[in-house]
Amino acid sequence: MANPSALVTLVLYNVLLIGIGVWAARKAASQEAFLLGGRQLGPWVAGLAYAASSSSAWVLLGFSGFVYVAGPSALWMVPGILIGYAAVWLWAGKVLQTSSREQGHLTLTDFLAEDAAPATARAIRIAASLMIAFCFSYYVAAQFQGAGIAFDGLFGTGLELGVILGAVVIVAYTFLGGFLAVSITDTMQGLLMALVAVVLPSVAFVAAGGVEGISLAFANAPETYSAPFGGRAGWVATGFVVGLFATGFGALGQPHLTAWIMAARDRKARIMGAGVAIGWGALVYAGMAVLGLSARAILGGEGHAEGIFFQLADDLLPGMMAGIIAAATLSAIMSTVDSQLLVAGAAISHDLGLGKGAKGRDVLVSRLSILALCIIAVALTLLLPATIFDRTLFAWTALGAAFGPIVIARTLGRRPSGLSALLAICAGFGVCVGYEFAWPSGPGSVWARTVPWLAGFAVLALGAIFGRKEKAAV
Repeated sequence: MANPSALVTLVLYNVLLIGIGVWAARKAASQEAFLLGGRQLGPWVAGLAYAASSSSAWVLLGFSGFVYVAGPSALWMVPGILIGYAAVWLWAGKVLQTSSREQGHLTLTDFLAEDAAPATARAIRIAASLMIAFCFSYYVAAQFQGAGIAFDGLFGTGLELGVILGAVVIVAYTFLGGFLAVSITDTMQGLLMALVAVVLPSVAFVAAGGVEGISLAFANAPETYSAPFGGRAGWVATGFVVGLFATGFGALGQPHLTAWIMAARDRKARIMGAGVAIGWGALVYAGMAVLGLSARAILGGEGHAEGIFFQLADDLLPGMMAGIIAAATLSAIMSTVDSQLLVAGAAISHDLGLGKGAKGRDVLVSRLSILALCIIAVALTLLLPATIFDRTLFAWTALGAAFGPIVIARTLGRRPSGLSALLAICAGFGVCVGYEFAWPSGPGSVWARTVPWLAGFAVLALGAIFGRKEKAAV
């Protein structure tokens, strides 16, 4: 059997995760406990779990592969990502945390519908829930694809079996333990990812010949590879930078990330958690940038970009370390998928109200919703192939454009009417989907990253203007 040490390490790690799920199941009796862990998370758990949930295979496999292909110009994305972390925790976080506690909100959708009349609030819940389920199907499919690549790369299982194995482990502990299990496991996974983001890039950097080796790779690559803007100039370069930079602000509209803010114990935990999340993000993204550049020097541009992580791990590290690498990659995947599955379950059970009709079985409805979304995501992974980076970028942008403008408006002290919020959600999401299918674009597309947001803001602005006119008329 290939990589027996890696297999043993991975099996022990996954048994531990499922054990946590079984233990936490006893504490997940109520809907609030199952969806927000009783709002008692400290700064280290909230910060690490948030950071791990936001990154996933997107950073370990997708971002490292993006740097490998695009060169230093890909790094323009990192400042936007870190500023997005800060914006969620330190800027919008105050409003999200306060409103969540005072109004009893369990989900971001509760927050979005807070000022709406009952009929409009119901429409917001339906629209938001359908959007979350649709986008998370893509998002979760990207993570399952990463799991398939991990298993296949280390054990030769084939992509299909790898996807199914990864899905089974993730669903097991999320299904059982809810938010508490997700919090504990994501904290462990965040620490493991940080360790690997130091070890593997350091080994790869030395193997590449250090700065001299990477500089030589730049000299042998096309001239555009080493250029700070990827060979772009003028307004095109500006648009490229803005497009990458703006990606980070999608965090303001991600329901699986704002849940960690709502679950933080108090203001102090939220502020300290921000430092933990930002520090973690800086470390891991820097590590994957070094890995991508080092891989270019070692492999010379050959091979599949999203497979360089495993290729270098297999070539440069002993078997046991390969097992840790596999566990770290699955950690990245699980730490995103578990929180997304949990939010999707909340959207169906809580936001759509299906749990209320189940007469005390709302937690069961959430669990069954998690299982259903998982099955859909596995089918999407196997039947509609795409890159991890593309799947994640679409879902991230769509949810950010749908919900982010309202979060920003509320943070600025504005109170959009229910109708304005509903139309803004539909406008941001609709324009993003239109761009995705009419004009497919990469991560540096300024219009795909900004126009959907502008559509949402425009609707809110028009709603404010007409609202003032109506009040004046009265």
